[in-house]
Amino acid sequence: MLQEIANKFITKQDLLQRVEKDFSLLPVVLAGVSSPKAAVRYGCASVLMDLSRTHPEKLYPHMDSFIALLGSKYRILTWNAMAIIANLARVDEDRKFDAIFTKYYSFLNDEYMVTVANVVGNSGKIALVKPYLAQRIADELLKVESISTSPHLTEECKRVIAEKAIESFSVFFSQIKKKEKVVHFVKNQLNSPRKTLVSKAEIFLKKWNG
Repeated sequence: MLQEIANKFITKQDLLQRVEKDFSLLPVVLAGVSSPKAAVRYGCASVLMDLSRTHPEKLYPHMDSFIALLGSKYRILTWNAMAIIANLARVDEDRKFDAIFTKYYSFLNDEYMVTVANVVGNSGKIALVKPYLAQRIADELLKVESISTSPHLTEECKRVIAEKAIESFSVFFSQIKKKEKVVHFVKNQLNSPRKTLVSKAEIFLKKWNG
């Protein structure tokens, strides 16, 4: 099956449908993530990401594999793992996410904007299904104002991340205990040169601080 992907005999959608009909194929797809061939590696990771949204209970037994992927040398696989882990949080009966909370949020200090944005963007769905972590998650997201810039994370990138943070805060604001800190963060964005960020901040404040 992996050879079929490599040779482009089957598409990502074909693979997804095959697995949904027969979840015994899941280990093959998981193995494909380690393929030296990029098409196989990323195709399989993408299918797993789709499956984590629709069938989290099927992927949860492999949670440790996705946690290990956070340390991948391939950034795209790390991003995929972040999304998958967030999707599996709703079936995380063993609280495996809780155990890697610090590791997951350490990526807020990454030098690449997309990595940081993935952490921020996935945070809302995690907080919703793990409300007892909502305040901790909020505290982490509030740190995005002070993250360091790099060649891959400019001041404009930080504004994009702040915008994503506001979107995430909107998802679980009612779960946050120290709401005033979040409101203060959002108000700080009102003078941003990024118009979409100002707009998101205004909408947030109208909804939650009206």
